[in-house]
Amino acid sequence: MDSATSEKSIIALDSWLQTPAGAYARAWEQATLDALTADIFGFNAVQIGTPQIDALAANRMPNKWLADTRARRQPGDARQVAVTFDYAELPFASQSLDLVVLPHVLEFAAEPHQVLREVERVLIPEGKLIICGFNPASLWGVRRVTGRITGSHYLPQAGEFISMPRIKDWLKLLNMEVSNGHFGCYAPACRTEKWLKRYAFMDHAGARWWPYLGAVYAVQAIKRVKGMRLIGPAWSKNRATAAVGVPATNKHRERQDG
Repeated sequence: MDSATSEKSIIALDSWLQTPAGAYARAWEQATLDALTADIFGFNAVQIGTPQIDALAANRMPNKWLADTRARRQPGDARQVAVTFDYAELPFASQSLDLVVLPHVLEFAAEPHQVLREVERVLIPEGKLIICGFNPASLWGVRRVTGRITGSHYLPQAGEFISMPRIKDWLKLLNMEVSNGHFGCYAPACRTEKWLKRYAFMDHAGARWWPYLGAVYAVQAIKRVKGMRLIGPAWSKNRATAAVGVPATNKHRERQDG
């Protein structure tokens, strides 16, 4: 998937997030991200992509930024984009961020593996990563497959939906240890708010009886560094303003890291 296709995919996701189903998914993700980020401490936190969700709203770090591929604010965006870049090259110094959140970035990125490699680079040791994505092993995932046959699409068709086990495998290769995994949105693939509300009981039943079949998921991971034992906080005030403003060029990165 080239960069042009990736941009079209992101635009398609933006439109879908404004639908009743999109609002349903956003509500679950917002509540889940609030719970996961509230007690993550440090100085520098970045949300990459999906401005319609304020993934860092409950976090108390002094420096929080929203980064995306576009700068202009769109209808439905939670807040203004502060940093723009290509997903495959993050404009942050190595080991400068305490928390990175990727809501629906990997499945619509042209190079998801490269995005994860860059995230691992910019995270401090013991830094946290949270990923949100669509679950292909769900009622919505089945509807997406049948939609390709019938032509009646429910979810954005571009991009590749990645299962949680696959995400865990990718993270393991980067020495990222998964600490939490959550599934949500168990209602069938309904298009109207009325019918989604009628199936609201399935959110309670699904979480208890078929917990891995939720339409969306959130995964939290921790960057581990072999041979390192941390004593006290993993951050210092010297890093508090070092994260933003670093051009994402190899030449500049060599000067900075070397």
